[in-house]
Amino acid sequence: MLKVGVIGAGAAGFFAAIHLSNQHAEVTILEKTSKSLAKVKISGGGRCNVTHAALELNHLVKNYPRGEKFLKKSFQHFAVKDTIDWFESRGVKLKVEADGRMFPISNDSESIIRALKEEALKKQVTIKYQFGVIKIKYNSRKFELSNGKETLTFDRLIICTGGNPKLEGFDFIKELGHQIQPPVPSLFTFNTPTEPIKSLMGIAMPDAHVKLEGTKLSYQGPLLITHWGISGPAVLKLSAFGARWLAEQTYKAKAHIRWNASWTEESLVQDISRFKIAHPKKKVSTNPLFGIPARLWEHLVFRAEITEADLWNEISKKHLNRLIQNLFCYIVAIEGKTTFKEEFVTAGGVCLNEVNPETMESKITPGLFFAGEVLDIDGITGGFNFQAAWTTGYIAGKHADQPNSNE
Repeated sequence: MLKVGVIGAGAAGFFAAIHLSNQHAEVTILEKTSKSLAKVKISGGGRCNVTHAALELNHLVKNYPRGEKFLKKSFQHFAVKDTIDWFESRGVKLKVEADGRMFPISNDSESIIRALKEEALKKQVTIKYQFGVIKIKYNSRKFELSNGKETLTFDRLIICTGGNPKLEGFDFIKELGHQIQPPVPSLFTFNTPTEPIKSLMGIAMPDAHVKLEGTKLSYQGPLLITHWGISGPAVLKLSAFGARWLAEQTYKAKAHIRWNASWTEESLVQDISRFKIAHPKKKVSTNPLFGIPARLWEHLVFRAEITEADLWNEISKKHLNRLIQNLFCYIVAIEGKTTFKEEFVTAGGVCLNEVNPETMESKITPGLFFAGEVLDIDGITGGFNFQAAWTTGYIAGKHADQPNSNE
């Protein structure tokens, strides 16, 4: 019987292990800590954002800043509908929220953890905790794994160690001949320590547009002002697509905010002109337009150098243009980042041109497979990283115990 080792007891590791046929393989998961599925447990505030209701393949792949082409092939074997069916067939019903995120109807990540652990038990998967792999030797088509005290030997190996913030965290993979795309943070909020906008913390706009100056990188969606800067889905998703560029800029850049993504400069000019004619004697500062919260409107007005006492029929064309500019293109200086809650994601990992997307097998080392965030794949927030873990784990598991594996 083949011996298959799986490094990492996270989502991808469990899914890979339980899709190995127990008729063909003896499966052991090696976990460096004393716990399994830790990220599953805390995801989504303890509810576990299992996947996203992006059922169309072309829509699904657009949510991966890195790995889109690779995953387009992989998702043909296991995608969102397959994830839903897999969990629901094991008694875990899922629900779709307004933004497309999917959670167990129990609102408890333990439902997901229980399903995975029960399946692993049924498949007779062994889990060896506190076994941190520090060295892998590939001899005579066998993998010798050492934690410094003990050595285990496997016929096949699936690496599911997740992302790592440091390049040296991939050293044992580089020793197997693979190139690593250096890791950089993804999914973070923008710090704006010198900007007065921080005083408006707690204000949210439901559909803003945020663009990084000097690039084509932009995203639209909910935006939140915090005591350290700007956050919300629009910023988090923009940080993912701009992860490498922002790292190169040492997280110093400028963001252009359009407080409502549907606005044009022309529509703002027309709407304000109509209001000005209809209400000439009203104060500009105390009559918010376009559904903008009063505190934010007041800030935008004062930033345009319009005084608290100014009436609509008193403001000059210059000040009116400044107000429109603040509405349409409010510029903030980014100086630093803050990791978003527990959603630690890195961009980087095993170079995808060295892995077969149809099998997850290494093109360099026969019998070696990869799954999850150890690959240079990452998605935006909303369940996409878990979907990539389920997909790549499933494919790796289905192929790692095949007698005709690439040898």
